[in-house]
Amino acid sequence: MRVLAAMSGGVDSAVAAARAVDAGHDVVGVHLALSAKPGTLRTGARGCCTIEDSHDARRAADVLGIPFYVWDFAERFTEEVIESFVGEYAAGRTPNPCVTCNEKIKFEALLDKAMALGFDAVATGHYARLSHVDGVPQLRRSADDGKDQSYVLASLTPEQLRHSLFPLGDSRKSEVRAEAERRGLAVAHKPDSHDICFIPDGDTKKFLERKLGERPGDLVDAETGAVLGRHTGVHGFTIGQRKGLGLEHPARDGKPRYVLSLEPVSGKVEVGPADRLAVRRIAADRPCWPGERPLDGPTECVLQVRAHGGTADAVAEVVDGEVRIELREPLRGVAPGQVAVLYRPDARGDLVLGSAKISRTTA
Repeated sequence: MRVLAAMSGGVDSAVAAARAVDAGHDVVGVHLALSAKPGTLRTGARGCCTIEDSHDARRAADVLGIPFYVWDFAERFTEEVIESFVGEYAAGRTPNPCVTCNEKIKFEALLDKAMALGFDAVATGHYARLSHVDGVPQLRRSADDGKDQSYVLASLTPEQLRHSLFPLGDSRKSEVRAEAERRGLAVAHKPDSHDICFIPDGDTKKFLERKLGERPGDLVDAETGAVLGRHTGVHGFTIGQRKGLGLEHPARDGKPRYVLSLEPVSGKVEVGPADRLAVRRIAADRPCWPGERPLDGPTECVLQVRAHGGTADAVAEVVDGEVRIELREPLRGVAPGQVAVLYRPDARGDLVLGSAKISRTTA
């Protein structure tokens, strides 16, 4: 096949491209320029998509002996990912920008352009597995539970998955680094990026304040209704948050308080004890079904609400186009705006049934 290898400048995408070459594909490497003003240097695991990353990707392509290009997606990334991220926080929701980036940039904009140029597939360094049943792709967890990225890919469509390759799905991260070293790739020991790429200093609150300004409101005790302090905007909080609340008065029982709810219009942020974070029912909209089939009635599954962790046994069904989820055991810190991903455990690696964006929760 003609394969376009998305090369971020990290070890995973470099080894994924190398394996695509080894498989006999005609491979071309491409680095996505996602910032109009990229930083010149990367500091450890802080940020990504820097000039340094593009140079690392080019050097890896040179080692592999494949053509290499840089495509400018900065404008679309700003519109689809950054502006969406800011808007979600302003509305009191908690988004995952990596899910949005995969959906809108890597597997919509990039894949569309690749198909238009005559490529058959896009290869990435994601840790996830693909299998096929009767020609229909099935997205599964990777062999490395600690690196699994099926969660951030769960909003992809069957058509997108048909043109996707995940060469690292059956490997562990330690194996990938060792392979990169054997191949002479300079990125073999490059740190992974753990932050939001467009917030390289990791300070999400300051980033949002620069974008949205101050929107003052009250911090309110959910049990008594008492005003406990003031804040500069609901965008500085997320459900389940404990630190940095800026409370002026301690709790009567001496126990910590957590953010329980956000009201962006009034600016009210309710706080209360940890036991009030427990959620047993979740409603989610904008469902996506990677396997082309929605849930067939109430379905036993495993729910995941964060990229790493936050799983629970559940029963899910579709009612009037909305995914309704009943948890066997309560989860804490579930926020509107997060993505709910449903899995079915099996011997070949948990199968992704579908995903949807959380709209509301109840105890």
